[in-house]
Amino acid sequence: MLKFTPILLAVLYGLAMYRFSAWRTGKELDTKSTELADPRLRELMSRLAKALDLPRIRVHIYEIAPVNGLAAPDGRIFITRGFYDRYRAGEVTGEEMATVIAHELGHVALGHSRRRMIDFTGQNALRTALAMMLNRFLPGVGVWVANGLISLLAARLSRKDEYEADAYASALLVKAGIGTGPQKSLFQKLEHLTGANGAATPAWLLSHPKTAERIAAIEANEARWTPVS
Repeated sequence: MLKFTPILLAVLYGLAMYRFSAWRTGKELDTKSTELADPRLRELMSRLAKALDLPRIRVHIYEIAPVNGLAAPDGRIFITRGFYDRYRAGEVTGEEMATVIAHELGHVALGHSRRRMIDFTGQNALRTALAMMLNRFLPGVGVWVANGLISLLAARLSRKDEYEADAYASALLVKAGIGTGPQKSLFQKLEHLTGANGAATPAWLLSHPKTAERIAAIEANEARWTPVS
């Protein structure tokens, strides 16, 4: 029993840290966000809501500069002030912003926040177990190897979530009459908008799939969904 105690403690620590992080994120979002009131975007959100048979979809603006969208652990949807400013400047269309909202709705609907809590605690336990095992053969180095392996696993799981949220968004956008064109065009703009250089990072280290791979996955879904005449 004693030899499993560090793993059990790692699970409990991971769970506590996730809960604390979710609480802290929620508090910050409460103090740094307001509900989106843009008429054009609200009209597009109404189309998404109708497609989901919902009375309305509430989206908030998170007052930070980076370009991003996010789904909070409590299910609320946010776009950052930086992203909204790019829309107001004409760099991003209303339909492209709607694809961000649809993507974040996918994370909520598919339970990714809940799954990330399970993944995080499991990864923490696995990291501890691997470090204990590897340190027998690689004293002082095992923990670094374990951390590296778990980082690769976490990145792969994150990419899987992104593909799933993309597919959900594609289906919702088609049903709402917006289509996947804005979804694909936004992906082509993202590296410029965010200042990221995904091409310089190996694919297996990325938390999000590369642009070309995301677009290819959307087009593969479209091909499967289109009836053969």
